[in-house]
Amino acid sequence: MGMFGRLVADLSRQLDRLAGLCLAAVMVLVVTNVLMRAVLHRPISGTYDLVGILTGLAIGLALANCAVQNGHIAVDLVAGRLAPSLQALLDTLIHGVSCGMWLLVAIDLSRYANTMRVKGLVSSTLQVPLAPVAYLLAAGLLALSLALAWRTAESARAWLGSMALAQGLGQAEPEVQ
Repeated sequence: MGMFGRLVADLSRQLDRLAGLCLAAVMVLVVTNVLMRAVLHRPISGTYDLVGILTGLAIGLALANCAVQNGHIAVDLVAGRLAPSLQALLDTLIHGVSCGMWLLVAIDLSRYANTMRVKGLVSSTLQVPLAPVAYLLAAGLLALSLALAWRTAESARAWLGSMALAQGLGQAEPEVQ
């Protein structure tokens, strides 16, 4: 793993930790809300808003680390039967297209977050500004794009290496005199 790979892995790990904190906060909030509703008959106001925001952040911030660890679900019914060089080429294409798509989504989400900021959009119950949440989600998707760019480079390197190996095997070895 080169410098770019280490940078992406470190960034995704930090975002994953933040996602874990969001998920832990959701658990504490839900349990506390249930207990307060059952014991004191006073639920926590805005629980629905906070659970939605924190759950969205947990998912959005954890995606990059999932991509770095190659933890996504891969259906390789056909690809698993291909030659390793073709598998590497297919991985390169899929990661490259995914990288581009998520980069466009991150850019569009950041534009939408700016619109939310300008309009002053807030959550329904607690009136929490939603633009910072959207900016954080855009940052998580940008990190996902970086992770997919790194995966694309790794797959391309594997594909080019397999092509060079295949060309080397096809050449006749020099005669020893």
